[in-house]
Amino acid sequence: MESSSEVQRGSQKMSAIGLIMNQLRRKTSFTERRQKSGSFFWPGESSERRKGAEIKESDDADAKATDPGTDPTTSMDMEITSVVGWGRVKQFLEKLGKKPDSQVLSLSHCDLTATDIVELATLLPFLTQLEVVDLSWNDLVGGSLKALTFKLQHVGKLSLLRLCGCRLTAQDLEALGNGLEAVPLLELLDLSWNAGIGKANLHCLTSRFLPGCNMRELRLVDCQLTDADMTALGRALPVLTNLKHLDLSCNKITAEGIKEMSSSLHASHGLKTLKLHMCGLEEDALSSLGDVLKFIPSLEGLDVSGNKAARGGLARVAKSLALLTHLSCLDIHLCGLTDHDADALVEVLPSLSALTELNISSNKALGDRLQALLPTLPLANMRRLLLNNCGLSTASYQALGSAMSSLVLLESLNLSWNKSVGGHLKLLLGALLSMCKLQELRLSSCDLTTEDVLHLASAAKCGALSNVKQLDLSYNGGVGDTGWAGLLAEAGGLKSLEQLDVSLRPSTPTPASPWIPNLLEALPTLPSLTHLALQHWVLRQDERDKLDNITEKKKKGFLLECDKS
Repeated sequence: MESSSEVQRGSQKMSAIGLIMNQLRRKTSFTERRQKSGSFFWPGESSERRKGAEIKESDDADAKATDPGTDPTTSMDMEITSVVGWGRVKQFLEKLGKKPDSQVLSLSHCDLTATDIVELATLLPFLTQLEVVDLSWNDLVGGSLKALTFKLQHVGKLSLLRLCGCRLTAQDLEALGNGLEAVPLLELLDLSWNAGIGKANLHCLTSRFLPGCNMRELRLVDCQLTDADMTALGRALPVLTNLKHLDLSCNKITAEGIKEMSSSLHASHGLKTLKLHMCGLEEDALSSLGDVLKFIPSLEGLDVSGNKAARGGLARVAKSLALLTHLSCLDIHLCGLTDHDADALVEVLPSLSALTELNISSNKALGDRLQALLPTLPLANMRRLLLNNCGLSTASYQALGSAMSSLVLLESLNLSWNKSVGGHLKLLLGALLSMCKLQELRLSSCDLTTEDVLHLASAAKCGALSNVKQLDLSYNGGVGDTGWAGLLAEAGGLKSLEQLDVSLRPSTPTPASPWIPNLLEALPTLPSLTHLALQHWVLRQDERDKLDNITEKKKKGFLLECDKS
């Protein structure tokens, strides 16, 4: 059985029955399948006649729009056509449950079929102001994209196109490539989670990139790219002179593949962000990556996280990392870093004076080395420090506490799954009193005590948490009722709070009655709160009713995660 992640990422494997059903669905549009009101045509007309009539109407509108004549009658006809055309757009979108917008077309997860794509294509002449198109997660779009790209000349202002998880084929890529000339302002192209793009098919698109095109961001996450695809991408880089962000995450990339890309990467010397998350990079691939980085000294963000096979290979890329003097974000979480890697990191960090974000989470070997790493960081510039599940030792945690006073711009701190925090939270909170910049604080599964949470309440009362938007205190079953009640009593000091999570582990359901009154009293004083997680707390029916009554009065979109009574 396929995993849910494989299905989500657009796996091309389908059963024989699934293929037959999809062919049947392709012949029936979304609007026909959910017909509730009259269609654009009489019921007896065939789909071919409908398609022909729509295309003829669209072509007539195009001819009128380009006619140089100045006949007032013609102008009036054009205005009428425009009004009628917009009415068709509204009707099409409303049947999909969407509101019409002349600049944004967002139809992700709409179960679109090939017939819908043909119908949408006939509407593009009436959407000349369109800037954003998102057709993601409509897996029946694959194989029918040509009908849409043939009409791209009508949306010349398009700047963002997303086609994630659409089961795109080589023919779709070729059609898209042929249509790129019609959208010269396109800046972002996201084709992630389309397995058909890889398997040596990427050249169908990249070979049609135009010199000097405006493309600034290209996302190809989980597209099953091969070495041949990396070669095709490398050949396109000299054309993509404006490219700033490249995301190749979740593709199995070999050292040879990186070499193929690096051969032309010097042409993208303006690249700002490179993401290679979970690419199965091994030590030799890191060596090749080091050679790549030499060509992009302007790089500001590098993500090589989730590459466990590179364990012990950080030293191979360390010298090149030191050249990235503009690097502001470094993500190396879940890389199985060793003591040798930690030593290499200590040597590199002093050169990264522009660093503002560091994610070294889920590297437990760093738990004893943090006291050596912290002095090498530009602490006064740091905005995000993610240290969750690092196995912080007591000495490392104390070193962090001492460094907190220097982290004056810190906005996000994640210490979840570090047991050394429990019973010692006051060590960190003292420095917050003079900062008040923190927006995200995550302390999930930290063995917090009642006293820890009361210290948190005191910090809130003093205004030290006034900018906090996300507070995660989940999986801390050692906190008593007094702690939760005390924190909620100081809800006024959490005026910016948007997300609060105090869930328990599934194995430890506990009655919430002692502090629920404090929560009910606090909720109206938290105007920005949109997400409250209370999972595995036991609520009486009357308590749940009161909670529902208050949350229903919150603005639309409020999310309450709570077990059913």
